[in-house]
Amino acid sequence: MLTVRGLSRAYGDKRVVDDVSFEVRPGRLTGFVGANGAGKTTTMRMLMGVLAPTSGEVLWQGEPITDDQRRSFGYMPEERGLYPRMPLLDQLVFLARLHGLDRPAATERARHLLAHFGLDGRRGDLLDELSLGNQQRVQIAAALVHRPTALVLDEPFSGLDPLAVDSMVDLLQHELGPDVPVLFSSHQLELVERLCDDLVILSAGRVVVAGPTDELRGRGPLLYRVVLEDEAVLDSLPGARLDRHEAGAAYVEVMSGEPADLLSHLTARTRVSEFQRHVEPLAHVFREVTR
Repeated sequence: MLTVRGLSRAYGDKRVVDDVSFEVRPGRLTGFVGANGAGKTTTMRMLMGVLAPTSGEVLWQGEPITDDQRRSFGYMPEERGLYPRMPLLDQLVFLARLHGLDRPAATERARHLLAHFGLDGRRGDLLDELSLGNQQRVQIAAALVHRPTALVLDEPFSGLDPLAVDSMVDLLQHELGPDVPVLFSSHQLELVERLCDDLVILSAGRVVVAGPTDELRGRGPLLYRVVLEDEAVLDSLPGARLDRHEAGAAYVEVMSGEPADLLSHLTARTRVSEFQRHVEPLAHVFREVTR
């Protein structure tokens, strides 16, 4: 378990991160989202020990984290830091050896990751000879090459096409195992919604909401998507109100009583061809809690 407790960072009188607390649970993908300038990168840098906090602490397995424990983490910073004129295989082996792997193990691991990302045939190429998307793949491989105990990724999917994203997610799910907590930031809310088990939303340096993604999406009003023949019946609904029309359907909020009672009311008055629960997308939740 990776725990952030009361983490703050100030520059003079300005607090860019303000009393941030959340948990990154083992074997789960935790999305870390917020607008530009919300404090995501600063928080990740403090978590990794790159930046000292003004106050607060980071815990690993319930105890204050040590530098040795941080060295076992995989970290992909916002500013990429690989060597542009060094062959891909050589630098992945070099990074793995810095983490304690011997040369044969480091070489095997590096080749495995390059092959997973479709770069095995280019392992002798220099980094700056690759496309931006392939450079991103190598950055991710560098964070994984030593089999980290935790993974912190700052915008790991930026510049990746959908197939590369799927490849990355497949690698995370199969390589990291049930004991490794994963925290990643992203501006791609639809991707976070699809991938993440847990979610932390930051706004103006503060956590505004955190928890399992499904629970957060379901915290809004109880909405039903309704398609019916005579929409005049929506003018008067017992215990419900019309929220909006969208894409040929009506969205009705159940405010009291049971959804089954509303359905019975509608079917007694008109033909109903669709009546199903509608959960707002993550983008809607994000807008509601950050505005």
